[in-house]
Amino acid sequence: MNPPKMSSAGIGKGRVEALADGIFAIAMTLLILDVKVPALLPDQIDQLPNRLLQLWPKMASFVISFLICGVYWVGHHALLHYVRRSDRTFMWLNIAFFLVISAIPFSAALIGEYPQQPTAIRVYCGNLILAGVVLFGQLRYAAGRGQLYDQDIDARFITSAGRRILMGPAVYLVASLLASVSPITSLILCGAAPVLYLLPGQVDQYWKNGHRTTIQEDSLVK
Repeated sequence: MNPPKMSSAGIGKGRVEALADGIFAIAMTLLILDVKVPALLPDQIDQLPNRLLQLWPKMASFVISFLICGVYWVGHHALLHYVRRSDRTFMWLNIAFFLVISAIPFSAALIGEYPQQPTAIRVYCGNLILAGVVLFGQLRYAAGRGQLYDQDIDARFITSAGRRILMGPAVYLVASLLASVSPITSLILCGAAPVLYLLPGQVDQYWKNGHRTTIQEDSLVK
C-alpha cells in the first residue's frame, strides 16, 4: 500500500473534514438521549401530560444545543472551505475543537437537569465559549502563521469571519456573568445566540459573490 501523499506545501484536509462530520453527527445525536420517555405504570397514564411538561428544560436544552452545534458545524465547514492544505498544528487545533464539541452533550444534560443553577449555566456557557475561541484560533492560525488559505483571499473576509465567530462567545460570556443574578436571562441569551448566526452577514455576501470578490466597505459594519 502506498503511503499518503505529502508535499512540501503541506498535507490534505480531507481526513479533518471527515472526522469533523463524524464528531458533530455523534455529538448532535447524543443530545436527544438525555430526553427520556416518562416511565409510567398503567394506573398513572393520566399523568403523562404533566410528566411531558416536566421535560421542557431538557427539551429546550436539546433544541438550543442542537442549533448551537449546527452553528459551529457551519462555521467549521466555512473555515475549511478556503483552506487549501493542512499541517500538524492545524490538525491538533482541530482535535482541540472536537474535544470541546464532544463535551457539549454533557454540559447540555447538566443545564437540562439543573436549569436554575448558576454553576450548571456557567459550565454550559464555558463549554460553548471554548468552542468559539478554539474555532477562532483555527481561523487566525490558518490565515496567519499557518498560511493555509488561498493567497487571493480578501483579508477583510478574515476579519469579518473572526468577528462573526466571536459573537457567540461574547453572548455566552454575558450569560455566564448573569447566571447568579438571573438564571432565566442567561438561558434566554443562550437560546438567542444561535439566532444571530441565522441572519445573513458580509460573510454570506463573500460566498455569494465568489471568493475573489472583495467585501464592500460598508458591509463590514453589519
